[in-house]
Amino acid sequence: MYILGISAFYHDSAATLIKDGEIIAAAQEERFTRIKQDASFPKNAIAFCLDNCNINLDDIEKIVFYDDPKLKFKRILTTYVDFFPKSILFIFKSLPIWLTKKLYWKQNLINDFKINFKINIDESKILNTTHHRSHAASAFFASPYEDSAVLVLDGVGEFETTTLWHGKKNKLTQIKNLKFPHSIGLLYSAITYYTGFKVNSGEYKVMGLAPYGEPKYVETIKNSLITINENGTFKLDMSYFDFATGSKMTNDKFHKLFGQEPREEETEIGQFEMDMARSIQDVAEEVMLKLSNYIKEETKSDNLCLAGGVALNCVGNGKILKANIFKHIWIQPAAGDAGGSLGAALNYYFDILENKRIVDNKNDSMKGSYLGPEFSEQDIESYLNSIDADFIKYDNINELIEVVSTALSEEKIIGWHQGKMEFGPRSLGGRSILGDPRSQEMQKTMNLKIKYRESFRPFAPSVLREKVSDYFELDVDSPYMLLVAPINKSMIIKMSDNEEKLFGIEKLNIKRSTIPAVTHVDYSARVQTVHSETNPKYHMLLESFYKKTGCPVLVNTSFNVRGEPIVCTPEDSYRCFMRTEMDMLVINNYVMLKNKQPNYQDKGNWQEEFKLD
Repeated sequence: MYILGISAFYHDSAATLIKDGEIIAAAQEERFTRIKQDASFPKNAIAFCLDNCNINLDDIEKIVFYDDPKLKFKRILTTYVDFFPKSILFIFKSLPIWLTKKLYWKQNLINDFKINFKINIDESKILNTTHHRSHAASAFFASPYEDSAVLVLDGVGEFETTTLWHGKKNKLTQIKNLKFPHSIGLLYSAITYYTGFKVNSGEYKVMGLAPYGEPKYVETIKNSLITINENGTFKLDMSYFDFATGSKMTNDKFHKLFGQEPREEETEIGQFEMDMARSIQDVAEEVMLKLSNYIKEETKSDNLCLAGGVALNCVGNGKILKANIFKHIWIQPAAGDAGGSLGAALNYYFDILENKRIVDNKNDSMKGSYLGPEFSEQDIESYLNSIDADFIKYDNINELIEVVSTALSEEKIIGWHQGKMEFGPRSLGGRSILGDPRSQEMQKTMNLKIKYRESFRPFAPSVLREKVSDYFELDVDSPYMLLVAPINKSMIIKMSDNEEKLFGIEKLNIKRSTIPAVTHVDYSARVQTVHSETNPKYHMLLESFYKKTGCPVLVNTSFNVRGEPIVCTPEDSYRCFMRTEMDMLVINNYVMLKNKQPNYQDKGNWQEEFKLD
């Protein structure tokens, strides 16, 4: 039985295909269209899922949408009334599109399938679930656990902003919910907006900025903006916010509280923004920890699953792990709305149809999150020849690994395009840019010359699973780069007296550990453990680098530049490679050096530079 899950029409559209409960394929639409957080009907993602299994839409048993638009419309009507007359502009702006299009979501999907796939889908074939149930299902039903507490935190679904669940076998039961406008996700987004970053994409920048600041405004936030109860439930004072009426995130009362207007995008980031980032991060962590304690008491489960956009806050996740509230925690790698497509499909198969789940309490069903497109040798070579690329193909994988690990040990920056594309926002060794973590200059070089992004932003380490505890205060699997942990004290380089006096962004260029390129200013790192079972080639590369250098860690950042989606195809990877100052591109077994490509002057025998002994 094939089930197709779809998320669309808000942001980060995606499609997922499952077969008899097994996750077969999943991808975000943005990767195909090259439009970041593309919200359109995910025609390309759907086509990929079908092609991947060599099936067509007639073979699909059910199509499940991740959201309930009619219930969402009820929430919007409630907002009109609750915030009248402030909501008048919001009414004029939003009501027409709801009355003419969004309410008729099922017919819209039928029309989209007809236009894009030349097929008439029967209305009975299309179902939907609710937003937070989709998130909860994506976390629990893909997890290794038969029994688990499930915590979902995001901006807002239909009405719900925070939900607590208990998953048992093939059933999810909701324990508690918080409703709009009271949302920790929207509070975090409000600070994101106020500090000059884009809502729905800049929250991770705030998280990365937080360690440069001091928690100066925690009490102001808690005394004025949010009341947090002992069990983690909370309430916002909406007199400080305008997001409910669809105009701005914050208002004049908010700005007067903190003494200044919002920072304009692309202007200088000051200590005030750093302190605001640190303060909201601390508040978010407090909510996450208190809710975790509460759901532990309610479920008595040893396990916790997390999803929703706030579950991408890997610093908060790391604090939950460190608190030892649960024996095990598992975070859905596609925790945002894209993962709703997965949850919608899994919820139908397990909860609605009551099919049996088979779990072992150790291995999840995400297949490392390598669920996207992959390309054959013929595809790759045909493209490279069509653009006259200068490349060499290594048929022997050991030779390829030797060449790439040697280049990395010489502080070359590598574009690494291998196998299936990852599903979710993290690059996990399928579409990654790699570097040497021992290099003090690597973070600055990658940020400014490769990624073209803010210099304060940290990079994540990929580490051999069997070596993770040698470098980090962590000894659990973290395959999806969703846990932050401290660097081991033995790796830390003590700061001088003068360095200790530095403040904020001045801390950026200090060498803080033996792996400075992945050590954040607070001596932490967002860790990805690499496993031979899910990514043997990447594991081999790390092993080879370790043998050469004594370091089982690599810098791993997403294969894209600022403002663009992660690459998908060989063409995407080559174009990104040529636009940046990466030194080498490796697409499966094909290797290219930057300065030997067409339009570059140096046409020497580049194979000699990396010839094998």
